[in-house]
Amino acid sequence: MNRVVVTRPFVGLLYMQVCAVNDASDEEILEVCNRENPSGTTAGWSRVIRTIKDTCEENKNALPVICNDDKNRTHFLVVC
Repeated sequence: MNRVVVTRPFVGLLYMQVCAVNDASDEEILEVCNRENPSGTTAGWSRVIRTIKDTCEENKNALPVICNDDKNRTHFLVVC
């Protein structure tokens, strides 16, 4: 399996979900996202949500979760 895999290309209008190895960098995740599923916006996929600071208090469901299939991977939401 690749280090970063797009698992849900559309989560609402502004988000996408990826499954990545735990040590994947934001740059690595965003490069895969913009290559495999371009957002169509000027900035493209530009931010990986890792902490509550990256989103908002009301959107706690956007925080990363450990993959159910592989504990060495995490599901992240990416924002355009």
